[in-house]
Amino acid sequence: MKNIILFSLLSFFVMALLYSCSPNPNVANANYDVKKAEARISAANQSVGDTLKKVVKSEEEWKSQLTKNEFYVLREEGTERPFTGDLWDNKKEGVYTCAGCELPLFDSSTKYKSGTGWPSYYQPIKEQHIGRDTDQKLGYTRNEVHCARCGGHLGHVFKDGPAPTGLRYCINSVSLNFEEEK
Repeated sequence: MKNIILFSLLSFFVMALLYSCSPNPNVANANYDVKKAEARISAANQSVGDTLKKVVKSEEEWKSQLTKNEFYVLREEGTERPFTGDLWDNKKEGVYTCAGCELPLFDSSTKYKSGTGWPSYYQPIKEQHIGRDTDQKLGYTRNEVHCARCGGHLGHVFKDGPAPTGLRYCINSVSLNFEEEK
């Protein structure tokens, strides 16, 4: 009896883990158009050009441009509460851009439901668009990610994501804008 209970608990936790890292339904959907996603990514990269000219603004300029929550997350490296952002459950096709400078960061084809309450992606549109730092604010080491152009804090990247990268870019909704494909 004890073994059955242990096996049931273990099965429950394995299923919960698998569910939390399930791929984006759009990717698994036979109607999902890979060519459209590739075209979105290509257009996003062309809109940036070959250079990532740094955006530098004073604290006052950022405060006048951003909402209070955007400023808290992007400029003060805060974190929004899970399941409260407007993009964590977004299933539309399009491109996610930096709320601070509109740099294209993630495509909807790489978004998946991680179960964490924040938008999660397994890869950025372009590695050069994402900067990385070490964060030890919670007493252990995490890999912080930020916008390579304006330096805005986005979230963190973890090594528990789905194939093909095995990464989970766990991003604050408030640090992103979404441009839906028309």
